[in-house]
Amino acid sequence: MSLTVKNIVGSLSLCLFFFISAPIQANAFDSKRSAALSHFIMAEIHERFGDIGLAIQEYKKASSLDPANPSIHLNLATVYIKKNDFSLAINELNTVIKIDPDSVEPHAILALLYLTQNKINEAANEYEIALKNASKLDPKNISIYKSLGAIYLQKRDFVSAERVYKLILDLSPHDAEAHFLLGNVYEEQKKDDLAVKAIKKSIELKPDYPEALNFLGYLYVDQNRNLDEAYLLIKRALSIDPDNGAYVDSLGWYYFKKGRFQDSLEQLNRAIVLMQDPVIFDHLGEVYFKLNDSANARKNWEKSLQLDPKQPQVKSKLDKILLKK
Repeated sequence: MSLTVKNIVGSLSLCLFFFISAPIQANAFDSKRSAALSHFIMAEIHERFGDIGLAIQEYKKASSLDPANPSIHLNLATVYIKKNDFSLAINELNTVIKIDPDSVEPHAILALLYLTQNKINEAANEYEIALKNASKLDPKNISIYKSLGAIYLQKRDFVSAERVYKLILDLSPHDAEAHFLLGNVYEEQKKDDLAVKAIKKSIELKPDYPEALNFLGYLYVDQNRNLDEAYLLIKRALSIDPDNGAYVDSLGWYYFKKGRFQDSLEQLNRAIVLMQDPVIFDHLGEVYFKLNDSANARKNWEKSLQLDPKQPQVKSKLDKILLKK
């Protein structure tokens, strides 16, 4: 038996499972559903051999005979995606969701489609629903909750993110990453003491955790406290990942807080080569301003705003320079 035939046989076995397990009105496997299965099988074969047009025709025939079967609509959606007909694919996926509101796959596929259209918020919403549904099917799967937490962080829904990371820690109290991410959430909520406690716990559980080491070090530097400890934390992070632009920026910002402006400038210029980030440009602007180099301060603050216009504190600094001219 050839590999192609094996693949088709495996696929047909799967579609038989879907048809037999799908909700049916009568006890018997009635004639309409039997005919629908025949069209579904032919559609799968046409799709396997690359005849998308015939596959669509067969899936539509199957759908007309068994309209409440989510497998048919899901497969039809994937064929429309192959044709780059995203609007029809979205219609089919929404039909699957109406039939089976707790399904995972249609929401995940919708999210991918929205990403291709640069509809970030819509994609995030679909991923959120997919992960929530997945968590119902597998309520102790920590990776699902971590993905859901990441979606909440992206949406800046910190209350929901906090709830999810606490749930993870209920399931797995020694998960260093969950403590670290909970610390990030607390920092975003300006709960600094809780943030420090969570990050320290993540480092206790995983002493060579560079992201946590740098995060705590930078948090201390930014708040201008525990600078000696901050320096050691940042240097430990850099010993693990010496070319990480964020960690190099932290060291440069530490030197700024210590009044070592030339050392700060050297590190921040190295950081910006490693990582184009609005925060690093803002830090460079601060150093140049301290060195009475208004031209370079302005240049770096303008670059920071180009990368992220939603920085009122940077805009305020820039306005002050422009008013002096």
